[in-house]
Amino acid sequence: MQELGIKAIIRRKYVHRTSYEAAVSDGRIAENLLKRDFTADGPNQKWVADVTQYRVFDDRIYLSAIKDLWNGEIIAYHISRRNDNPLVLETFNKAFEKHKDVTGLIVHSDQGFQYTSHAYHDMLPKVGAQISMSRRGNCYDNAAMESFFSHLKVEALYPYDIRSIEEAQRRIEEFIRFYNEERAQRKLNKLTPVEYRRQLAA
Repeated sequence: MQELGIKAIIRRKYVHRTSYEAAVSDGRIAENLLKRDFTADGPNQKWVADVTQYRVFDDRIYLSAIKDLWNGEIIAYHISRRNDNPLVLETFNKAFEKHKDVTGLIVHSDQGFQYTSHAYHDMLPKVGAQISMSRRGNCYDNAAMESFFSHLKVEALYPYDIRSIEEAQRRIEEFIRFYNEERAQRKLNKLTPVEYRRQLAA
C-alpha cells in the first residue's frame, strides 16, 4: 500500500444516541430476543433495523434500513427528509413485498420512537414476526446495524464535499447497491450478499 500510495480510511468510533420520547409517553417496549447473537442459519430468521441521519448544511436526510443477519444484505431501505413513523413503516412495507413468508422472524431494533409506536407493534405480528429491542441507551445491542451505517458514512459520505441532499441520497443509494452486489465478504466465502443468496436459491 505504501509503494502504491494507498491509504486506508480509519472509521471513527462513536456512541449512537437515540431519542426515547415516545417510549416514555405512549410507546411499547419489547424484550431483547436477539441478545447480541448476530448470526443466522438461513434467510429471514433475524433482521436488524435502525435509522440514521446525515446533515447537509442546515438540512438533514434520514435513512431507515433493514439488514438480514444471515448474509448481511440490506433487504430494504427508505430515505426521507422527515424523521417520522412513515419512514420506518415504508421500509418494512418494502421488505414484506419482497419477502412474503417471514413466520418466526425476529426483528431487532433500538427503542427509537418509530419502533415503539403502536403502528409498528401492530404491523409485525400480523406477518408472524417477533419484535426484539435493545436495552435503553445500549448501542452494542444493535452493533450489526451500527457497523453498516458507520461503513456507509465513512466510505460514501464523509470523504466527499457533498453540497445537496440529492447528492447525499445518490451516494447512499449507490453504496447500498455496491454493498449488496459488489462488496465480497470473507464470512460469505468471498461472495457478495446477493451472490450468497442466489447460491442458496440455486
